[in-house]
Amino acid sequence: MHGNSPKSLRQDLLKQRKEFASGDGYAVAQASLIAGLHHFLANQGKSIHAIALYWPIQDEIDLRPALLNWVKNNAQRCLALPYARPDKHLNFYEWQEGDALIPSAHGIPEPNPENTARSQLIPDCILIPCVGWSSSIANNKKHYWRLGYGGGYFDRTLAQIRKDNPNLICMGIGFDWQQLDDSQWAAQTHDEPLDLLLTESGLLS
Repeated sequence: MHGNSPKSLRQDLLKQRKEFASGDGYAVAQASLIAGLHHFLANQGKSIHAIALYWPIQDEIDLRPALLNWVKNNAQRCLALPYARPDKHLNFYEWQEGDALIPSAHGIPEPNPENTARSQLIPDCILIPCVGWSSSIANNKKHYWRLGYGGGYFDRTLAQIRKDNPNLICMGIGFDWQQLDDSQWAAQTHDEPLDLLLTESGLLS
């Protein structure tokens, strides 16, 4: 169905996402997923100070309006965007609506690390878009895994941040249909697990 390599699998999934985004069911799925995010923010969001989001590309769901609304309700809250370092790690810098951004090597808008008005920070929660996702069970605990774009940025970054902030919440953002079984893809030893996964069906933990 998806070919024999992670690369061809990603290509197929991205093609499917493009088709899904132009179809009749996308608006309903998007609304359901964002409603799930609002529910998370209204509950667990009370103890969170800084959320790192993503700048949506290639038909990813745009979570910025919901998160900006979350920030407006409390002056102690802030948002952050990732900056891709040359060593394929991410730094996170505070982001406010209207900030001037610069294109990354992959063409994704990102914060300018030389902007002294926006500090670097370690987020309490990171929202990460999924190209695909899977689940596994180990020691009677369910784990969720993310198939991304293949650069490894998030895996390297999460491994480091979890040492500095053991309470970090890492939430994958995806759709139900993106779920993969073992015959299609299995997480590798270097892959970092997700703490939560949010789809249109709700929050999976």
